[in-house]
Amino acid sequence: MKESFKVCFCCVRSFKVKTSEPPQEIKTLFEDYSGDGRMSVDEMLTFVIQVQGENHADSNYVKDIFNRLKHHGVFHPRGIHLEGFYRYLLSDFNSPLPPSGQVWQDMNQPLSHYFLYTGHNSYLTGNQLNSKSSTEPIVKALKSGVRVIELDLWPNSSGTEAEVRHGGTLTSTEDLQKCLNAVKENAFEVSEYPVVLTLEDHLPPDLQKKVAKMVSKTFGGTLFRCTEEYKERFPSPEALKNKILISTKPPKEYLQTQVSQSATTDESVKSKKVADAEELIQDEDEDTVAVEYRDLISIHAGNRKGGLKNCLNGDPNRVIRLSMSEQWLETLAKNRGPDLVKFTQRNILRIFPKTTRFDSSNYDPLVGWIHGAQMVAFNMQSHGRFLWMMQGMFKANGGCGYVKKPDVLLSNGPGGETFDPSSKSLQIKTVLKVKIYNGEGWNLDFPQDYFDRYSPPDFYAKASIGIAGIPLDTTSYRTETDADEWFPVWDKEFVFPLRVPELALLYITVKDYDSNTQNDFAGQTCLPLSEIRPGIRAVRLHDRAGEVLKHARLLVRFVLEPR
Repeated sequence: MKESFKVCFCCVRSFKVKTSEPPQEIKTLFEDYSGDGRMSVDEMLTFVIQVQGENHADSNYVKDIFNRLKHHGVFHPRGIHLEGFYRYLLSDFNSPLPPSGQVWQDMNQPLSHYFLYTGHNSYLTGNQLNSKSSTEPIVKALKSGVRVIELDLWPNSSGTEAEVRHGGTLTSTEDLQKCLNAVKENAFEVSEYPVVLTLEDHLPPDLQKKVAKMVSKTFGGTLFRCTEEYKERFPSPEALKNKILISTKPPKEYLQTQVSQSATTDESVKSKKVADAEELIQDEDEDTVAVEYRDLISIHAGNRKGGLKNCLNGDPNRVIRLSMSEQWLETLAKNRGPDLVKFTQRNILRIFPKTTRFDSSNYDPLVGWIHGAQMVAFNMQSHGRFLWMMQGMFKANGGCGYVKKPDVLLSNGPGGETFDPSSKSLQIKTVLKVKIYNGEGWNLDFPQDYFDRYSPPDFYAKASIGIAGIPLDTTSYRTETDADEWFPVWDKEFVFPLRVPELALLYITVKDYDSNTQNDFAGQTCLPLSEIRPGIRAVRLHDRAGEVLKHARLLVRFVLEPR
């Protein structure tokens, strides 16, 4: 069979079209585990246990595989042929990750012991300067498993109502009630674990009172109200199932923040303004603004008091949420990595993008995660490698939006020392071997001339590992380019020695090589190493936005030593 590409009105280039064939190693495995050219139920069970590491499997599990293969027309009552075996390996039910929806981690620890799938400016549809505000990105985020939604609240032009908008920009406004309704209606569609609503409010006390009533009325019994029991320790995700939590600054700290951000540099003037602010709160009716608004808050957002030097001191009598920009994080990570880790053992740390990311781009999330930051806030309307890493991380734990932090971030060493992500003395714990055999499906997902106008694509795969921010562990490799081929064969193994595998993400991108222009994107995936199942697996690829491609996939073997 040939594939033709028209170069000009009188010239046509023709290429012989290959089909997707099992690599030689797959043929050898089939021969080793089968007899008479067919693999029986018992033989398949032996393969699944010994090679795929699925020790839970039994004959019924294999029979279910055989039944699914009937749709491919490769099933035989006495077993499967090589083609059926190959189809099984490339099938959706041979994923490198456990079946979706299975929450397997301990969900009874405090919230501070988990990474939370966190959005930034969740109402924006595009850039940070002049894009539209809408409820649509809020709904999309929640349906993708995001558990932390951020709303910026400002007074409207008349000062009579609160509205949602990105202050100081040309972005449009959105109705606050519509945003709250979007959260209420979609919060638990894909996950029953709690949703945190962070309110970055810039409101005077009278509008805070209105917002408090609106929030209470909208969420009703699903709204979690904090008690003294959780003053020194956050509740667990399990205890908060189907609950919505409000996180913002209490009224007193709101006013103090407004004063601290004022233009004056005269400390005596500032001190007087702070005193006046505190007096204003004390003069308010205790049953109205201050108490009513304060009672909504279950995760208190604290101020960065004392600047970089003292912001991580914490309060032994209260747990808080501290927010800082990616620049603050990078500065502290260079000099006070263990202090960050220690702070996040009890408290919640939220990281947000620097203000100059006008295009809604994102930053490296691993910098936050390796230091224990629970809320690494991302612009979900964007795309790119860092967002793919975010999406990959939260494929873990059944995609419920909560991933338990590894023990290395939660407990101190035998000498009382706190984990230091930048330490050069960490020992190798495991070795990951990734062998990329081949790929298929692009001819079904893309038009004939999508990658190259005059020939089939020239695919190569690049495998990279992002792990715990340790430079010695972070590396990347790429395969050779398989020229003019819709069904590329690489048969290449990569070896990754890992020191902190619990925090590792494996991301693979496939591109079409072009000598004269930028290489064309052909798919990507990102997998949390803690969830990867050993064996030969079908790795489905995703587009730039993170949506899964229907057909494009890779055949990959994963080996962990020790498992």
